[in-house]
Amino acid sequence: MDTPHLLKLYVSPGHNFFGRHGLAPGTHPADEPDAIRCVAGRGIEGDRFFAHEPGHKGQITFFAAEVYAELCGALGVRDRPPSVFRRNIVTRGLNLGSLIGAEFAVQGVRFLGVAECKPCHWMNGAFHPEAEAQLQGRGGLRAKILSDGMLALGPALLEIFPP
Repeated sequence: MDTPHLLKLYVSPGHNFFGRHGLAPGTHPADEPDAIRCVAGRGIEGDRFFAHEPGHKGQITFFAAEVYAELCGALGVRDRPPSVFRRNIVTRGLNLGSLIGAEFAVQGVRFLGVAECKPCHWMNGAFHPEAEAQLQGRGGLRAKILSDGMLALGPALLEIFPP
């Protein structure tokens, strides 16, 4: 297997879906920087969930490029980037599900894997009418940020800590 990588980083200043039930999606862009600053217990600087609430389990979110590619192939989607899923980091070569409940570091920044990013009905409009069903159990990883630091595109440099 190739070295795990961070392929895409996304930060958005506002919510397009969260808290908008019954409303049209928002229009906040997903900025794609080369690096992001993680702040322990608060989130990603400049992101819509930064300092959202104490202990928020989605201070940072991860999504697998492998799942994105499978979804594109299965549903015949060629015109939607992974940013439509509103996850912060797109990875390659990481088993995100195995990090639920684990303390781990990526590029020296420590995280606690809290839960799967469960897909929601918004994905059916943003990506494809069958996206929510196809992503069950594969929606990505929600994590808390345990240490300050920078993440940049490139090798993930994953370290998993014993319980």
